[in-house]
Amino acid sequence: MPRRPRPYLPGYPQHVIQRGNNRCACFAAEKDYKVYLKYLREAAEQSQVAIHAYVLMSNHVHLLLTSSDEAGVARMMQALGRRYVQYFNKSYERTGTLWEGRYRSTLVDSDSYLLAAYRYIELNPVRAGMVDHPSEYPWSSYAHNAVGGADARITPHPGYEALGAHPKGRQEAYRALFDQMLPKCDVEQITEATERAWVLGSERFKRDFERRTGRPAAARPKGGDRKSADWKKTKGVRVV
Repeated sequence: MPRRPRPYLPGYPQHVIQRGNNRCACFAAEKDYKVYLKYLREAAEQSQVAIHAYVLMSNHVHLLLTSSDEAGVARMMQALGRRYVQYFNKSYERTGTLWEGRYRSTLVDSDSYLLAAYRYIELNPVRAGMVDHPSEYPWSSYAHNAVGGADARITPHPGYEALGAHPKGRQEAYRALFDQMLPKCDVEQITEATERAWVLGSERFKRDFERRTGRPAAARPKGGDRKSADWKKTKGVRVV
């Protein structure tokens, strides 16, 4: 079965997940996280990819990225993955793959799901029961986005900047988004879209994506739409 092409539209962010092979750890010590973040910044700069949010979990990573071109994220992930695997294998005297196949990604509708994607990413350690609040987890972009901690990797998305006219106002508004957990339905929707390489957005955004790319934005109903003329034609039913 051919691989589904990853969705892309110019100027729109992508949510990316990459997991350790067989869900094994891809970070074993504090140094590993630091090295990965160093390589991430360098690969993003070389590939002209803006990083808006990230979290490094023990056995997978989440990234929110906007690329300057269709192949930018793929170039970045390939360069980052290759370099980090070489480092990790040498450090722990191991061989073979570290990552579980290709990274997963979804295109994010900036108007409808951007801030939900930010929260989804930075709340990962809370959902995993590792911390009670994202501010307690050191390996994410929360400190930068919510408090203003220096993080040269981060480029704020225009949707984030729209939270306030000044940095302190944006950070205060952003922190308020974390007063409650992300609704379960949003978590499930973001997860499914990313795993299946579908588009994460409103129905209008999905229709626009399909019009511009000629590709489906989401799974079709099984068996097709039985009320449509096209379905009837394919089934040999004469349409009057």
